[in-house]
Amino acid sequence: MLESKEMISFKSYQDQANMFVKDYILADSLIPYTSVIGGILACKLIYDLTQLIGTNYFKTYNSFSKIQRIEWNNRAISTIHSIFITAMSLYLVFCSDLFSDDQSTDPITVRSSSLSTFALGVSVGYFIADIAMIFWYFPSLGGYEYVVHHLLSLVAVAYSMLSGEGQLYTYMVLISETTTPGINLRWYLDVAGMKRSKAYLINGVVIFLAWMVARILLFVYMFYHVYLHFDQVEKMHIVGQILVIVVPIVLSVMNLVWFAKIVRGLRKTLAKRQ
Repeated sequence: MLESKEMISFKSYQDQANMFVKDYILADSLIPYTSVIGGILACKLIYDLTQLIGTNYFKTYNSFSKIQRIEWNNRAISTIHSIFITAMSLYLVFCSDLFSDDQSTDPITVRSSSLSTFALGVSVGYFIADIAMIFWYFPSLGGYEYVVHHLLSLVAVAYSMLSGEGQLYTYMVLISETTTPGINLRWYLDVAGMKRSKAYLINGVVIFLAWMVARILLFVYMFYHVYLHFDQVEKMHIVGQILVIVVPIVLSVMNLVWFAKIVRGLRKTLAKRQ
């Protein structure tokens, strides 16, 4: 009898918790706000876990300067975010029917779902946390180019999340985050004293290929897609139209500048090995 009452009581609490999550935390009207808060809290959790693991399991970590340890933790956050948002972007853009031309009569520029809005909210939370760290430790975690990149990304992603407009093109741009793990791994190899290792060389080649596909060719495809669907882009609010066109153009220019640096760096690495 006692066990039965405990089970009933537990089931009651479980049902109440499920209703709370469904009606409040994951309610459509609250998803933009709960997902942003969740994204910020996730960044804090990853930072603390990375610091804990580094301190206890990596001897090299304890020999770093304070700012190097902070950057180590910060790059772990950006790596986890990039894996999450790349997976979500690839699914929503290429696998889901949400933005398919054949699935709905609504313009693709105004389509959204609870899942797509939630994922953008998590990304907004990440950009808020990351740019706050960049400002706090400026310029140790990145110079003005990082500030410009993050502010443009934050504004565009936040607008798309809150308005539901242009989410397809927002996710196309966010696929470019697939290059982040490789960039961070290169930094880790560098501070670990492995610049002359084979892993460092392979990493450089992978970054070159990934950057060319995700940040050069994919942007060309996105601009072509915008051109084909420009009649639907014009149905967006003027702010959304500006963000869909201007932000990717600015990011494309920055990507080309960074790509030139990647090519020069790879050429230097190959020359040294010869």
